[in-house]
Amino acid sequence: MTSIADTLGSAHLAWLNGEEQRLLAFAHAVVREDGMANWLAADGSADPGKPAATWITCRMAHVHYLAALRGIPGARATAERLLHGIDTMARDPEHGGWLETAESSPDDDKLAYTAAFVVIASGSAAIAGDPDGVRILRDALAVIDRLFGDAARPLIADRVSGDGTTVDPYRGINANMHFVEALLTAWQALGDDALVERAVAICRFVADQAAGNGWRIPEHFDAAWAPQPEYHADSPADQFRPYGATVGHALEWSRLLLQADAHLEGGDDLTAAAVELYRHAVADGWARNGRPGFLYTTGWDGTPVISDRLHWVAAEAVGAAAALYQATGETGYLDDYLRWLDYADAYFLDREFGSWIHQLDPTNVPSTTIWEGKPDIYHAYQAVILPMLPLAASPAGAILAARERAGGHPGRRADGPARRHPATNSG
Repeated sequence: MTSIADTLGSAHLAWLNGEEQRLLAFAHAVVREDGMANWLAADGSADPGKPAATWITCRMAHVHYLAALRGIPGARATAERLLHGIDTMARDPEHGGWLETAESSPDDDKLAYTAAFVVIASGSAAIAGDPDGVRILRDALAVIDRLFGDAARPLIADRVSGDGTTVDPYRGINANMHFVEALLTAWQALGDDALVERAVAICRFVADQAAGNGWRIPEHFDAAWAPQPEYHADSPADQFRPYGATVGHALEWSRLLLQADAHLEGGDDLTAAAVELYRHAVADGWARNGRPGFLYTTGWDGTPVISDRLHWVAAEAVGAAAALYQATGETGYLDDYLRWLDYADAYFLDREFGSWIHQLDPTNVPSTTIWEGKPDIYHAYQAVILPMLPLAASPAGAILAARERAGGHPGRRADGPARRHPATNSG
Protein backbone atom coordinates (compact mmCIF):
# COMPACT_ATOMS: atom_id res chain seq x y z
CA MET A 1 0.00 0.00 0.00
CA THR A 2 1.33 3.44 -0.91
CA SER A 3 1.56 6.20 1.66
CA ILE A 4 -1.55 8.23 2.34
CA ALA A 5 0.17 11.31 0.89
CA ASP A 6 0.79 9.43 -2.36
CA THR A 7 -2.93 8.65 -2.50
CA LEU A 8 -3.94 12.27 -1.96
CA GLY A 9 -1.46 13.72 -4.43
CA SER A 10 0.94 16.61 -4.85
CA ALA A 11 -1.12 19.37 -3.23
CA HIS A 12 -1.45 17.45 0.02
CA LEU A 13 2.22 16.49 -0.09
CA ALA A 14 3.10 20.17 -0.45
CA TRP A 15 0.97 21.00 2.61
CA LEU A 16 2.72 18.35 4.70
CA ASN A 17 6.15 19.53 3.55
CA GLY A 18 5.24 23.11 4.37
CA GLU A 19 4.07 22.18 7.84
CA GLU A 20 7.26 20.20 8.41
CA GLN A 21 9.33 23.27 7.54
CA ARG A 22 7.16 25.49 9.76
CA LEU A 23 7.62 23.20 12.76
CA LEU A 24 11.39 23.05 12.32
CA ALA A 25 11.56 26.82 11.99
CA PHE A 26 9.67 27.21 15.26
CA ALA A 27 12.35 25.15 17.02
CA HIS A 28 15.24 27.38 15.94
CA ALA A 29 16.03 28.36 19.56
CA VAL A 30 15.93 24.85 20.98
CA VAL A 31 19.63 24.23 21.74
CA ARG A 32 21.30 25.70 24.81
CA GLU A 33 25.04 26.40 24.80
CA ASP A 34 25.65 23.16 26.71
CA GLY A 35 23.75 21.08 24.15
CA MET A 36 20.63 20.52 26.22
CA ALA A 37 17.24 21.62 24.91
CA ASN A 38 15.45 24.72 26.03
CA TRP A 39 11.81 24.41 27.03
CA LEU A 40 10.15 26.51 24.35
CA ALA A 41 7.54 29.09 25.27
CA ALA A 42 4.39 29.71 23.25
CA ASP A 43 6.23 32.10 20.92
CA GLY A 44 9.19 29.76 20.38
CA SER A 45 11.58 31.60 22.69
CA ALA A 46 13.46 29.79 25.44
CA ASP A 47 11.62 29.75 28.75
CA PRO A 48 14.30 30.57 31.37
CA GLY A 49 12.05 29.39 34.18
CA LYS A 50 12.07 25.77 33.03
CA PRO A 51 14.96 23.32 33.56
CA ALA A 52 16.61 21.56 30.64
CA ALA A 53 14.69 18.28 30.57
CA THR A 54 16.51 15.25 29.18
CA TRP A 55 13.34 13.83 27.62
CA ILE A 56 12.73 17.07 25.74
CA THR A 57 16.37 17.10 24.58
CA CYS A 58 15.97 13.53 23.33
CA ARG A 59 12.72 14.24 21.52
CA MET A 60 14.22 17.22 19.75
CA ALA A 61 17.39 15.31 18.83
CA HIS A 62 15.21 12.52 17.39
CA VAL A 63 13.16 14.99 15.36
CA HIS A 64 16.23 16.70 13.94
CA TYR A 65 17.87 13.39 12.99
CA LEU A 66 14.67 12.54 11.11
CA ALA A 67 14.82 15.92 9.41
CA ALA A 68 18.46 15.31 8.52
CA LEU A 69 17.56 11.96 6.98
CA ARG A 70 14.90 13.78 4.96
CA GLY A 71 17.55 16.14 3.62
CA ILE A 72 16.61 19.30 5.54
CA PRO A 73 19.69 21.57 5.61
CA GLY A 74 20.92 22.49 9.08
CA ALA A 75 19.01 19.73 10.86
CA ARG A 76 22.00 17.45 11.37
CA ALA A 77 24.04 20.13 13.10
CA THR A 78 21.21 20.75 15.56
CA ALA A 79 20.75 17.02 16.12
CA GLU A 80 24.45 16.48 16.80
CA ARG A 81 24.57 19.32 19.33
CA LEU A 82 21.59 17.85 21.17
CA LEU A 83 23.07 14.35 21.13
CA HIS A 84 26.26 15.79 22.62
CA GLY A 85 24.15 17.32 25.40
CA ILE A 86 22.56 13.93 26.09
CA ASP A 87 26.01 12.33 26.16
CA THR A 88 27.51 14.90 28.53
CA MET A 89 25.27 17.23 30.53
CA ALA A 90 22.43 14.70 30.89
CA ARG A 91 24.62 11.86 32.15
CA ASP A 92 24.76 10.98 35.83
CA PRO A 93 28.49 11.20 36.60
CA GLU A 94 28.12 9.36 39.91
CA HIS A 95 25.73 6.44 39.37
CA GLY A 96 25.53 6.16 35.58
CA GLY A 97 22.45 6.50 33.46
CA TRP A 98 20.76 9.80 32.74
CA LEU A 99 19.58 12.65 34.91
CA GLU A 100 16.02 13.91 34.49
CA THR A 101 17.28 17.44 33.85
CA ALA A 102 20.68 19.07 33.52
CA GLU A 103 19.97 20.66 36.88
CA SER A 104 19.10 17.39 38.67
CA SER A 105 21.18 15.82 41.42
CA PRO A 106 22.62 12.31 40.92
CA ASP A 107 20.57 11.29 43.96
CA ASP A 108 17.27 12.29 42.34
CA ASP A 109 14.99 9.51 41.07
CA LYS A 110 15.39 8.31 37.50
CA LEU A 111 12.48 7.60 35.14
CA ALA A 112 12.19 4.87 32.52
CA TYR A 113 10.23 7.35 30.38
CA THR A 114 13.38 9.47 30.03
CA ALA A 115 15.65 6.47 29.43
CA ALA A 116 13.35 5.27 26.64
CA PHE A 117 13.73 8.59 24.87
CA VAL A 118 17.52 8.34 25.14
CA VAL A 119 17.19 5.08 23.19
CA ILE A 120 14.91 6.71 20.62
CA ALA A 121 17.24 9.67 20.08
CA SER A 122 20.43 7.60 19.90
CA GLY A 123 18.71 4.97 17.75
CA SER A 124 17.62 7.58 15.22
CA ALA A 125 21.15 9.00 15.36
CA ALA A 126 22.60 5.55 14.60
CA ILE A 127 20.22 5.04 11.69
CA ALA A 128 21.21 8.46 10.40
CA GLY A 129 24.87 7.37 10.47
CA ASP A 130 26.06 9.38 13.47
CA PRO A 131 29.15 7.53 14.78
CA ASP A 132 28.22 8.31 18.39
CA GLY A 133 24.70 6.97 17.99
CA VAL A 134 25.47 3.24 18.29
CA ARG A 135 27.70 3.73 21.36
CA ILE A 136 25.08 5.77 23.21
CA LEU A 137 22.30 3.44 22.06
CA ARG A 138 24.01 0.31 23.40
CA ASP A 139 24.74 2.11 26.66
CA ALA A 140 21.14 3.28 27.00
CA LEU A 141 19.73 -0.20 26.39
CA ALA A 142 22.06 -1.62 29.04
CA VAL A 143 21.03 1.11 31.49
CA ILE A 144 17.34 0.30 31.00
CA ASP A 145 17.93 -3.38 31.69
CA ARG A 146 20.07 -2.61 34.74
CA LEU A 147 17.79 -0.03 36.32
CA PHE A 148 14.28 -0.87 35.11
CA GLY A 149 14.37 -4.40 33.70
CA ASP A 150 12.46 -7.40 34.99
CA ALA A 151 14.00 -10.77 34.18
CA ALA A 152 10.57 -12.43 34.28
CA ARG A 153 8.80 -9.99 31.93
CA PRO A 154 9.48 -7.91 28.83
CA LEU A 155 8.00 -4.84 30.53
CA ILE A 156 9.98 -2.29 32.52
CA ALA A 157 9.50 -0.55 35.86
CA ASP A 158 8.74 3.16 35.95
CA ARG A 159 10.96 4.83 38.55
CA VAL A 160 14.09 4.00 40.54
CA SER A 161 16.16 5.84 43.12
CA GLY A 162 19.09 7.86 41.85
CA ASP A 163 21.59 5.18 42.78
CA GLY A 164 19.44 2.45 41.24
CA THR A 165 19.02 0.46 44.46
CA THR A 166 15.31 1.07 45.12
CA VAL A 167 12.59 0.38 42.54
CA ASP A 168 9.27 2.17 42.97
CA PRO A 169 6.39 -0.38 43.09
CA TYR A 170 4.35 1.60 40.54
CA ARG A 171 4.27 0.18 37.02
CA GLY A 172 2.98 2.21 34.11
CA ILE A 173 1.96 1.76 30.50
CA ASN A 174 3.20 5.19 29.39
CA ALA A 175 6.88 4.39 29.88
CA ASN A 176 6.40 0.98 28.27
CA MET A 177 4.69 2.56 25.28
CA HIS A 178 7.74 4.70 24.58
CA PHE A 179 9.96 1.72 25.35
CA VAL A 180 8.24 -0.14 22.50
CA GLU A 181 8.96 2.85 20.28
CA ALA A 182 12.56 2.74 21.53
CA LEU A 183 12.95 -1.00 20.93
CA LEU A 184 11.64 -0.74 17.37
CA THR A 185 14.05 2.12 16.65
CA ALA A 186 16.95 0.22 18.25
CA TRP A 187 16.12 -2.85 16.18
CA GLN A 188 16.31 -0.88 12.96
CA ALA A 189 19.65 0.55 14.09
CA LEU A 190 21.25 -2.66 15.35
CA GLY A 191 19.42 -5.52 13.63
CA ASP A 192 19.11 -7.54 16.85
CA ASP A 193 15.87 -9.55 16.58
CA ALA A 194 15.62 -9.86 20.37
CA LEU A 195 14.75 -6.15 20.45
CA VAL A 196 11.76 -6.42 18.14
CA GLU A 197 10.63 -9.64 19.81
CA ARG A 198 10.55 -7.81 23.14
CA ALA A 199 8.60 -4.95 21.57
CA VAL A 200 6.05 -7.40 20.17
CA ALA A 201 5.71 -9.11 23.56
CA ILE A 202 4.91 -5.78 25.24
CA CYS A 203 2.42 -4.98 22.48
CA ARG A 204 0.68 -8.31 23.07
CA PHE A 205 0.46 -7.61 26.81
CA VAL A 206 -1.17 -4.23 26.18
CA ALA A 207 -3.52 -5.65 23.54
CA ASP A 208 -4.60 -8.42 25.92
CA GLN A 209 -5.17 -5.96 28.76
CA ALA A 210 -7.25 -3.72 26.51
CA ALA A 211 -9.27 -6.59 25.01
CA GLY A 212 -10.32 -7.65 28.50
CA ASN A 213 -11.28 -4.10 29.46
CA GLY A 214 -13.61 -2.91 26.71
CA TRP A 215 -10.59 -1.85 24.61
CA ARG A 216 -9.75 0.85 27.14
CA ILE A 217 -6.11 0.37 28.13
CA PRO A 218 -5.38 0.10 31.86
CA GLU A 219 -2.61 2.61 32.43
CA HIS A 220 -1.51 1.98 36.01
CA PHE A 221 -0.34 -1.24 37.72
CA ASP A 222 1.26 -2.45 40.91
CA ALA A 223 4.62 -4.21 41.15
CA ALA A 224 3.05 -7.55 40.15
CA TRP A 225 1.40 -5.93 37.10
CA ALA A 226 -2.08 -6.07 38.55
CA PRO A 227 -4.19 -3.17 37.17
CA GLN A 228 -4.94 -0.27 39.53
CA PRO A 229 -8.03 1.27 37.87
CA GLU A 230 -8.62 3.94 40.53
CA TYR A 231 -5.05 5.22 40.54
CA HIS A 232 -5.01 9.05 40.63
CA ALA A 233 -8.78 9.30 40.86
CA ASP A 234 -8.08 12.22 43.20
CA SER A 235 -5.80 13.96 40.65
CA PRO A 236 -7.28 13.00 37.28
CA ALA A 237 -5.44 15.62 35.21
CA ASP A 238 -1.92 14.48 36.11
CA GLN A 239 0.48 15.36 33.27
CA PHE A 240 2.01 11.88 32.96
CA ARG A 241 -0.22 9.60 35.05
CA PRO A 242 -3.83 10.73 34.53
CA TYR A 243 -6.74 8.79 35.95
CA GLY A 244 -8.74 6.47 33.74
CA ALA A 245 -8.34 5.63 30.06
CA THR A 246 -6.15 7.98 28.01
CA VAL A 247 -7.64 8.37 24.54
CA GLY A 248 -4.40 9.55 22.96
CA HIS A 249 -2.50 6.53 24.23
CA ALA A 250 -4.99 4.16 22.59
CA LEU A 251 -4.40 5.99 19.30
CA GLU A 252 -0.63 5.93 19.77
CA TRP A 253 -0.65 2.24 20.65
CA SER A 254 -2.74 1.55 17.55
CA ARG A 255 0.05 2.95 15.38
CA LEU A 256 2.80 1.21 17.35
CA LEU A 257 1.05 -2.16 17.05
CA LEU A 258 1.02 -1.72 13.28
CA GLN A 259 4.70 -0.74 13.27
CA ALA A 260 5.56 -3.81 15.34
CA ASP A 261 3.35 -5.98 13.14
CA ALA A 262 5.18 -4.79 10.02
CA HIS A 263 8.07 -7.17 10.62
CA LEU A 264 5.92 -10.26 11.22
CA GLU A 265 4.97 -10.72 7.55
CA GLY A 266 1.76 -12.58 8.34
CA GLY A 267 3.23 -14.74 11.08
CA ASP A 268 1.16 -12.97 13.72
CA ASP A 269 -1.46 -10.27 13.71
CA LEU A 270 -1.52 -7.17 15.88
CA THR A 271 -3.52 -5.34 13.21
CA ALA A 272 -6.88 -6.51 14.54
CA ALA A 273 -6.02 -5.12 17.98
CA ALA A 274 -4.84 -1.86 16.41
CA VAL A 275 -8.20 -1.53 14.64
CA GLU A 276 -10.14 -2.09 17.87
CA LEU A 277 -8.04 0.33 19.91
CA TYR A 278 -8.50 3.02 17.27
CA ARG A 279 -12.23 2.39 16.85
CA HIS A 280 -12.97 2.59 20.56
CA ALA A 281 -10.70 5.61 21.10
CA VAL A 282 -12.53 7.54 18.39
CA ALA A 283 -15.92 6.56 19.81
CA ASP A 284 -14.87 7.53 23.35
CA GLY A 285 -12.87 10.61 22.50
CA TRP A 286 -14.14 12.49 19.47
CA ALA A 287 -16.62 15.41 19.80
CA ARG A 288 -18.22 14.11 22.98
CA ASN A 289 -19.55 17.55 23.92
CA GLY A 290 -20.85 18.33 20.43
CA ARG A 291 -17.70 20.28 19.55
CA PRO A 292 -14.87 18.90 17.42
CA GLY A 293 -11.80 17.57 19.16
CA PHE A 294 -10.48 14.61 21.12
CA LEU A 295 -10.89 14.75 24.88
CA TYR A 296 -8.02 13.73 27.16
CA THR A 297 -9.36 10.95 29.40
CA THR A 298 -12.47 8.93 30.17
CA GLY A 299 -13.65 6.70 32.97
CA TRP A 300 -13.78 2.95 32.50
CA ASP A 301 -17.33 3.18 31.16
CA GLY A 302 -16.31 5.77 28.56
CA THR A 303 -17.69 8.75 30.50
CA PRO A 304 -15.56 11.87 29.87
CA VAL A 305 -13.27 12.83 32.75
CA ILE A 306 -10.94 15.48 31.34
CA SER A 307 -12.49 17.07 28.27
CA ASP A 308 -9.62 19.42 27.40
CA ARG A 309 -8.02 18.80 24.03
CA LEU A 310 -4.25 18.19 23.90
CA HIS A 311 -2.35 18.65 20.67
CA TRP A 312 -0.52 15.36 20.94
CA VAL A 313 -3.79 13.42 20.95
CA ALA A 314 -4.85 14.98 17.64
CA ALA A 315 -1.36 14.33 16.27
CA GLU A 316 -1.55 10.66 17.24
CA ALA A 317 -5.00 10.37 15.68
CA VAL A 318 -3.51 11.60 12.41
CA GLY A 319 -0.65 9.10 12.62
CA ALA A 320 -2.91 6.19 13.55
CA ALA A 321 -5.36 6.86 10.72
CA ALA A 322 -2.51 7.11 8.22
CA ALA A 323 -0.98 3.84 9.43
CA LEU A 324 -4.32 2.02 9.41
CA TYR A 325 -4.99 3.17 5.87
CA GLN A 326 -1.64 1.78 4.80
CA ALA A 327 -2.15 -1.48 6.66
CA THR A 328 -5.73 -2.14 5.52
CA GLY A 329 -6.42 -0.01 2.46
CA GLU A 330 -9.82 0.91 3.89
CA THR A 331 -10.93 4.34 2.70
CA GLY A 332 -12.68 5.16 5.97
CA TYR A 333 -9.27 5.75 7.49
CA LEU A 334 -8.48 8.18 4.69
CA ASP A 335 -11.63 10.11 5.56
CA ASP A 336 -10.70 10.10 9.25
CA TYR A 337 -7.15 11.25 8.48
CA LEU A 338 -8.45 14.29 6.61
CA ARG A 339 -10.99 15.04 9.35
CA TRP A 340 -8.32 14.98 12.06
CA LEU A 341 -6.01 17.20 9.99
CA ASP A 342 -8.86 19.60 9.27
CA TYR A 343 -9.43 19.89 13.01
CA ALA A 344 -5.74 20.40 13.76
CA ASP A 345 -5.51 23.02 11.01
CA ALA A 346 -8.52 24.90 12.36
CA TYR A 347 -7.63 24.87 16.05
CA PHE A 348 -4.11 23.72 16.90
CA LEU A 349 -1.88 25.23 14.21
CA ASP A 350 -0.60 28.55 15.53
CA ARG A 351 -0.03 30.74 12.50
CA GLU A 352 1.05 33.75 14.56
CA PHE A 353 3.86 32.20 16.61
CA GLY A 354 4.37 28.78 15.02
CA SER A 355 4.08 25.12 16.02
CA TRP A 356 0.85 23.66 17.44
CA ILE A 357 -0.92 25.08 20.48
CA HIS A 358 -0.43 22.39 23.11
CA GLN A 359 -3.74 22.56 24.97
CA LEU A 360 -7.28 23.71 24.29
CA ASP A 361 -10.22 23.76 26.67
CA PRO A 362 -13.43 21.83 25.86
CA THR A 363 -14.59 24.73 23.67
CA ASN A 364 -11.30 24.74 21.73
CA VAL A 365 -9.96 27.90 23.36
CA PRO A 366 -6.24 27.82 24.29
CA SER A 367 -5.53 26.78 27.88
CA THR A 368 -2.48 26.00 30.03
CA THR A 369 -3.87 23.99 32.94
CA ILE A 370 -1.94 20.86 31.89
CA TRP A 371 0.77 22.12 29.49
CA GLU A 372 2.59 25.46 29.46
CA GLY A 373 4.20 26.75 26.30
CA LYS A 374 5.16 24.50 23.37
CA PRO A 375 8.15 22.59 24.76
CA ASP A 376 8.84 20.39 21.75
CA ILE A 377 7.59 19.46 18.26
CA TYR A 378 7.89 15.67 18.53
CA HIS A 379 4.23 14.64 18.17
CA ALA A 380 3.32 17.26 15.57
CA TYR A 381 6.43 16.59 13.49
CA GLN A 382 5.79 12.85 13.32
CA ALA A 383 2.15 13.53 12.45
CA VAL A 384 3.19 15.40 9.30
CA ILE A 385 6.05 13.18 8.12
CA LEU A 386 4.64 9.68 8.75
CA PRO A 387 1.81 10.16 6.19
CA MET A 388 4.50 10.71 3.54
CA LEU A 389 6.35 7.47 4.35
CA PRO A 390 5.87 3.71 4.03
CA LEU A 391 4.82 1.81 7.12
CA ALA A 392 7.92 0.62 8.99
CA ALA A 393 9.03 -0.18 12.52
CA SER A 394 10.39 3.34 13.15
CA PRO A 395 10.17 6.76 11.50
CA ALA A 396 13.88 6.71 10.68
CA GLY A 397 13.53 3.29 9.10
CA ALA A 398 10.53 4.51 7.12
CA ILE A 399 12.58 7.40 5.72
CA LEU A 400 15.26 4.96 4.56
CA ALA A 401 12.59 2.75 2.99
CA ALA A 402 11.19 5.76 1.13
CA ARG A 403 14.69 6.55 -0.15
CA GLU A 404 15.08 3.02 -1.43
CA ARG A 405 11.77 3.17 -3.24
CA ALA A 406 12.86 6.40 -4.86
CA GLY A 407 16.08 4.72 -6.00
CA GLY A 408 18.31 6.61 -3.60
CA HIS A 409 21.11 5.37 -1.38
CA PRO A 410 19.71 2.93 1.22
CA GLY A 411 21.53 4.55 4.10
CA ARG A 412 24.48 3.42 6.15
CA ARG A 413 24.62 1.88 9.56
CA ALA A 414 27.17 3.50 11.79
CA ASP A 415 28.67 0.08 12.57
CA GLY A 416 28.75 -1.48 9.13
CA PRO A 417 28.52 -1.14 5.37
CA ALA A 418 25.57 0.25 3.50
CA ARG A 419 22.71 -2.22 3.69
CA ARG A 420 18.97 -2.51 3.84
CA HIS A 421 17.63 -1.94 7.33
CA PRO A 422 15.27 -4.56 8.74
CA ALA A 423 11.54 -4.14 9.18
CA THR A 424 10.78 -1.88 6.28
CA ASN A 425 7.47 -2.95 4.85
CA SER A 426 5.30 -1.59 2.11
CA GLY A 427 2.20 -2.44 4.12
